[in-house]
Amino acid sequence: MTSGRFRAVQVAMIAGCICMLLAGSGCARKAEKPRGRPPALVVTAAATQQDVPVQLKAIGSMEASESVTIRTQISGELIRVAFREGQDVQKGALLFQLDPRIYQAAIRKAEATLARDRVVLANARRDYERYAQLVRDGIVTQEQAEGYRTRAESAAADLDADQAALDNAREQLAYCTITAPISGRLGVLSVDRGNVVKANDTTLVTINRLTPIHASFTIPEKELPEVKRHLAAGRLTVEAEVPGSPGIREKGVVSFFDNTVDPATGTIRLKASFDNPKKQLWPGQFVNLSLTLAVKNNAVVVPGQAVQTGQKGQYVLVVMPDATAEIRPVVTGPVAGGMTVIEQGLKPGEQVVIDGQMRVVPGGKVEIKPPADGKNKPK
Repeated sequence: MTSGRFRAVQVAMIAGCICMLLAGSGCARKAEKPRGRPPALVVTAAATQQDVPVQLKAIGSMEASESVTIRTQISGELIRVAFREGQDVQKGALLFQLDPRIYQAAIRKAEATLARDRVVLANARRDYERYAQLVRDGIVTQEQAEGYRTRAESAAADLDADQAALDNAREQLAYCTITAPISGRLGVLSVDRGNVVKANDTTLVTINRLTPIHASFTIPEKELPEVKRHLAAGRLTVEAEVPGSPGIREKGVVSFFDNTVDPATGTIRLKASFDNPKKQLWPGQFVNLSLTLAVKNNAVVVPGQAVQTGQKGQYVLVVMPDATAEIRPVVTGPVAGGMTVIEQGLKPGEQVVIDGQMRVVPGGKVEIKPPADGKNKPK
């Protein structure tokens, strides 16, 4: 009986301890204050005003303003190469010399034939003149005299043919010496000295004129009216930049406008001409082209990474004076130099978030941190 009472007392004490622990735990939870969301760490930039060029971007390929493939007009042995591969040459400079001996012999033969036929013509004319006199004296008939007149005319025609043959032989000899038809940069030598080349068949070398040089590119059909309007008003400037080489930039002008829109692609082809004084642009090279159509003065601009796109369109996150973030719908304009023009929705001086947008809650607190290495770091 005594042990049963003892066990009941123990159970009652354990239950009381558990209640006290639970009560203490509940009190502690009630005493703990809820924690708020920490401020989002962001990098910001101020909206500024500057003059922004309105540009049309395109990708083009460079072309030599003039390109000539040198071939021989006669057959023969190549006995001299008067240049080094890749060098610049001026118009009229000697490039190749072919063996002239065969053509010199042809000239001598043509000269001899011409001299012989001159004598034949002279004799034929004297015979005709003699028979013409005999006709007047009534010694021979007119038909006999006409035969000598025909011989004289035939000899004169032979003489003309001989002169043409001599001129052709001299022209063939001139083709043995090949000079540069334009000024430019020589390419790879295709045939070495000592080889026999065939007329109009063997390519010897190519000359490309690099100053000036052209860029060929296309623009969308929808841009055609605007481009035509600016071309009608004056020169349309173009800037070329080599991808991966930001230091290589050249300025030029639009020099050609095609007369047909390609129906398959909906584009039209243009060409731009660059002076290329340092010869930094080369034929076959791809370049990024920027056509400057106009300049927007005092435009409100922000770094391009500040502009985000949502379900309702483009927006920026603006940091308010109370360190909260606000979603601001904007209307954007041209992009130039990494800066985007804001046509509507933003004022100069307002701070926009350029890094850390994913951590920002609209209306929530933000904490501005300096950009890494003093530069705007992308998201």
